[in-house]
Formats: sequence, C-alpha cells, structure tokens
Amino acid sequence: MTREISYAEAVRECLRQQMKADDKIFMLGEDVGLYGGAFGVSVGLISEFDSERIMDTPISEQGIVGLAIGAALMGMRPVVEIMFSDFIMLPLEQIANQAAKIHYMFGGKAKVPMVIRTPGGGGIGLAAQHSQSIEGIFLGFPGLKIVLPSSAYDVKGLLASSIKDDNPVLFFEHKLLYQTKEDVPEKPYEIEIGKAHIKRQGSDISVVATSYMVQKSLKVAQKLESEGISVEVVDPRTIKPLDIDTITDSVKKTGKAVLVEEACYTGGFTCFLASEIMKHCFDWLDAPVVRVTSLDCPIPYEHNLENVVIPDEAKIEKAIRELLAKRI
Repeated sequence: MTREISYAEAVRECLRQQMKADDKIFMLGEDVGLYGGAFGVSVGLISEFDSERIMDTPISEQGIVGLAIGAALMGMRPVVEIMFSDFIMLPLEQIANQAAKIHYMFGGKAKVPMVIRTPGGGGIGLAAQHSQSIEGIFLGFPGLKIVLPSSAYDVKGLLASSIKDDNPVLFFEHKLLYQTKEDVPEKPYEIEIGKAHIKRQGSDISVVATSYMVQKSLKVAQKLESEGISVEVVDPRTIKPLDIDTITDSVKKTGKAVLVEEACYTGGFTCFLASEIMKHCFDWLDAPVVRVTSLDCPIPYEHNLENVVIPDEAKIEKAIRELLAKRI
C-alpha cells in the first residue's frame, strides 16, 4: 500500500517499524521523548515504547554520542538524534576518532552499528549556529557513512538500511524537507547505501545535487523543459560511499555538469566531486564543471540576507544557462 506522507512522518514510521522488529534498537537525544523532538519527528513514539527505548538525555552531545558508542559496542543499535547538525562539532572527536575507527583498531572484532540523525541546512531563520550544512567535513574520516535523503520515499528506505548497517552512519535530514510529501509504501523497505538515483532523465546537461538542493534543481529542470532544455537531475543520496559510476555516466551522456549543494563554496562535498568528474569524464566534457553553493559566509538570521547566501532556483538556473552557452 502506498500513500502520501511527509518526510517527517516517513522517518517516524521507519523508526517505529524497525524498533518493533528489533528490540536492540533504541533512540536517544534531547527532547525526543515527551516533547517529540525539536521538529516533531518522534511525536507519539514514547507512548508506544518505554523511556528506555525513547530516551530523553541531558544537554550534552558528547554524553549522548559517548553513550551510543558504548551501547553499540555492547550489541545494541542506537539511533541518536542531535537537535541541530551544527552541534555534531561537539562530539567530533568521539565520532571521528572512536566510532569511525574502532572496527579497524580492533581488527574487525568490534563494530559500532550506530546512526546519528540530525537536521541540517538553513532557510528558516535560525542564524549562523543552527543553519549550517557541514556534512562535507566528515568525508575525510574513513569508517563513517554519510547519507543525505532528499525525499520522503528515500528517507524511509535509507534510514532502514542505515539502522541495519554495522557501521556508524551520519544521517542528515534537511529542515525544509520535513513537511514535503511523497508517495511512500506502508510496508518496511530498504534503499541500498551507496546507490545514486536519477531523479529526472535529461540529455542536455547533468545537475548533481544533494539534500534539499535536489528539490530546487527539479523545479528548475521542470521550468526549463518548457523551453526545450533537457536537464538530468542526479541525487547521490549518500556522499560516502559515493556512487561515482551513476554520476559519471550521466555527465558522459550530457557533456556538462552543474554541482549543487548548500554547504559553503570552500571545502564542500562538490569540491571533491568536481575533481572526480574531471578525472573520469575529462574527454567527454564540453565545458568546465560548475559549482553552485552557499557563499563563504556564516548564515545570516535576517531572511533576505539568508536568501542571498544560500543557493536558490534562480542561481541554479543561471548556472545551467551559462554553462549551456559555453564550449571548451
């Protein structure tokens, strides 16, 4: 059975289904129990599961992640909610030096099956310390998987796979996606981690976008279709592991690539992706790879200034039009 539900409802449904199927799974974080989470994702779950499985924690990200790592080492499957992705910087050492490396350091005899769910991105006026897109920071730490679902269908299937994975997974949920809706199967299902998805077929230019930028890119592609411009939109879905083959196959087909992410221009995921596309697609490119990102600037609180910093449909469209006009 398929019905239209929101991104937030899809996350909640996945958590409920997975927790019913496996009593080793539990959720912990600030205000995830009685309050239902800062964005309402876990509303009602505490009435179905006891407070030991939907666990409200003190305001200590280091404590939350440290507890989860220990529980995972003892055979549990914790799902952490960090209220804002910006706050992952607090337990960075535990994530990067402990969770990511324990399996390797113990010769494969220990594993850390842990998911850290966290809302990222801007667009709702939460200012510089609650609006960042920092997923790219974690690319340099072997042992982590990084997932960025862009739709309600994807978030349910990818979360199920992440919970069942034996590795630590960082699971970024964009705040502006929570109320978006899509047809989602009621029964549990999984989407393989490390498999990109072509959200829209096209022949003139490839747009590779992550998280909420996928939705913006799809709107631009639909608009340009009326002018006879065929835009292919590719969603990596996971940036580590990265399905480079699906991305490069698209770029080889169209000869042009626009890369869109909400992180800052310097040091973002698309820096690495642009390098990989040049490596694999150099002989097929008709023009240089173009990146559309946020400015190298803290996210402003004021709405108009925030809109200047973060990529919008107009900036994506401008990049597409300018690239289509270029030839090497």
